[in-house]
Amino acid sequence: MGTCVGDPVTRPRRRCTVASMPIERQTVNRAQLNKNAVLPYNLRLADFEMAMQDVYDFFFDVNSYLLKNDLQRLDDMLRPANLSGTLSDMITDALAKHSRTLTVNLHHNGHPDLIPRDRYPNNAAKSAEDGVEVKSTRKKGAAVDTHGARSQTLTTFVYSVDNDRSKGAADRDPLTFREVYIATVTEADFRATSEARWAPELRPLTPPASPGSGSRARCTTTGQQQCRVAPRPERGGPSPPR
Repeated sequence: MGTCVGDPVTRPRRRCTVASMPIERQTVNRAQLNKNAVLPYNLRLADFEMAMQDVYDFFFDVNSYLLKNDLQRLDDMLRPANLSGTLSDMITDALAKHSRTLTVNLHHNGHPDLIPRDRYPNNAAKSAEDGVEVKSTRKKGAAVDTHGARSQTLTTFVYSVDNDRSKGAADRDPLTFREVYIATVTEADFRATSEARWAPELRPLTPPASPGSGSRARCTTTGQQQCRVAPRPERGGPSPPR
């Protein structure tokens, strides 16, 4: 429904304002972040928090504009693979912006996505030993496909999208990150999913140690330490690292 200023006959060029239902702005729930996570390359939980919030704010701003003009939300427009690729790129840029030591790998299709700042010429490397590869997926447990198995530090953001067409667009839940993992993996941690696709076997982190126990929450995947930045909440329960 909209209201217009001007007469449609004598003044055909009217200025209209459209009344639209507000959508929810997602926010990061700090309480869900795993304070026992061991992070490489001087990364901080705050870096992950701010990176996720940057994504949330972007989707809020864009979707507010789209719905005001009776267009689909960005989450509904993009195919799953396209959305995952877009999120991976956004998270890479956001982590580079907030990180103290990492920057975007400027080599076209270089690996990994983030490399230590000024360690490689022009901050570009075709295949660097150091850095963090960034992935996003809708699959629980951070199962993502890659084009090949390799030793690397991998961070994976698991997200959910509400595409329930039985609800109005403004009533659908905003895109939400459900789990975040970061792990050092080797070729032995990958399994073949098809002729040219590989997926790392990432397992969830054990619950944090109770206060005063003196132990650190951790788990292993074929001998490699993996830390889970954010635990998975139960559906309908508290929001994940938002």
